[in-house]
Amino acid sequence: MIQLPLFEVQKKALSVFKKILVANRGEIAVRIVRACSEMGIKSVAIYADADRRALHVKKADEAYSLGSDPVAGYLNAHNIVNIATAAGCDALHPGYGFLSENPELAEICAKRGIAFIGPNGAVIRKMGDKIQARTAMTEAGVPCTPGGDGNLGSLDEAVVLAKNLGYPVMLKATNGGGGRGIRRCNSEDDLLNNYDRVISEASKAFGKPEVFLEKCIVNPRHIEVQILADSQGDAIHLYERDCSIQRRNQKLIEIAPSPQLSKTQREHIGNLAVKAAKAVGYRNAGTVEFLLDVDNRFYFMEMNTRLQVEHTITEAITGVDIVQEQIRIASGLPLSYKQSEISYRGFAMEFRINAEDPKNDFLPSFGKITRYYSPGGPGVRMDAAIYTGYVIPPYYDSMCAKLTVWALDWERVIERGRRALDDVEVYGIKTTIPYYQEILKHSEFRAADFNTSFVESHPELTNYAVERPPELIAAAISAAIAAHHGI
Repeated sequence: MIQLPLFEVQKKALSVFKKILVANRGEIAVRIVRACSEMGIKSVAIYADADRRALHVKKADEAYSLGSDPVAGYLNAHNIVNIATAAGCDALHPGYGFLSENPELAEICAKRGIAFIGPNGAVIRKMGDKIQARTAMTEAGVPCTPGGDGNLGSLDEAVVLAKNLGYPVMLKATNGGGGRGIRRCNSEDDLLNNYDRVISEASKAFGKPEVFLEKCIVNPRHIEVQILADSQGDAIHLYERDCSIQRRNQKLIEIAPSPQLSKTQREHIGNLAVKAAKAVGYRNAGTVEFLLDVDNRFYFMEMNTRLQVEHTITEAITGVDIVQEQIRIASGLPLSYKQSEISYRGFAMEFRINAEDPKNDFLPSFGKITRYYSPGGPGVRMDAAIYTGYVIPPYYDSMCAKLTVWALDWERVIERGRRALDDVEVYGIKTTIPYYQEILKHSEFRAADFNTSFVESHPELTNYAVERPPELIAAAISAAIAAHHGI
């Protein structure tokens, strides 16, 4: 009898699917391709013409074109599933963004016999509708922000409800997400000015005009909990992440676990998240987001029925590979861990490296990366889709990389973050790296005392000096001379 090497036995045991189509692009597509490779699963990439030379195309085992339109192909669920079927895929991973929270994609996959690596369409639809989600959470005993019981029928109705709730209030798209279709209204005039605007944003971004109103929790901490749930009815949490450092409702820096929670609060919010998942029959990886007010009360905000950008910091503190768990769960396997087997160690911090100019109101900075050096060393992880010579196209989200650092305590993770940010070198475009260095220096951040108003309260953080080392100037001059002479 021939004995297989141990690594081959392990590889076969992990091969729950034979081939997975990655219905996404950028760093998250690369992340999923790598997970597939470790599990002995073939990966299939898709790409628009603008992504023809993208890293996820280079890394996948196969790649198929979506055509010339830079966005439309990534949003065509039927065509994507057709490609998956033609390529012989038995599963599809949506990543985040694009169609990741589109119930129709999950339902089309189910009809075509393709396993969707996420929850089923009914759950996605319920939790994507904020009114249905609030109702489900209220019935489950999960506290929600005070607000209306349904969608607003008119501006007059909004005015009456706002008076009853008391200003400030939040006007939100019912089917919104990602920080879009949301406006804070501090007065009736704000509400009158923003009502039609939010409806318009909701219609354009999400295809539905419905909006609702809820009380605004002033200067909250934004805390979210990573959950995993299998088809056997078991659900666990992987502790929380602090996402309070954000700009215009878009996260910038995320931390796990939150340095601002007590042990009791941590256990409480973890239990609430598991209760929420079980209440809706959730399956796969998901995130339950909460707001923590100044009186230390948690309020359910929303549930993201997909993999999060910031899943890396949860992986860093728990050692759980969330993407591989997603794949296992989608294949029908039970969770690899019981709640009692989940623990965390140290702190992890993620920096979203965006191609933006913080000094110019964070204006996108697309173009060719003339030189790129990735960071390294202990406790450093870089998830990126960029390389020297890569041209960042102007059609997509500005995030081009994610830097994750880990250390045993809060002070050390800050210093490791500072060092790792110094290690990263991206030339040819502007990035948010120097801005993050300023945040790490700030006394409030270092004292772990911050909320969602931190960025807007400190506009001075963009007043950093941009210094170019002499060797970089010399290199740029040399490159220009070489280009001029055709070298």
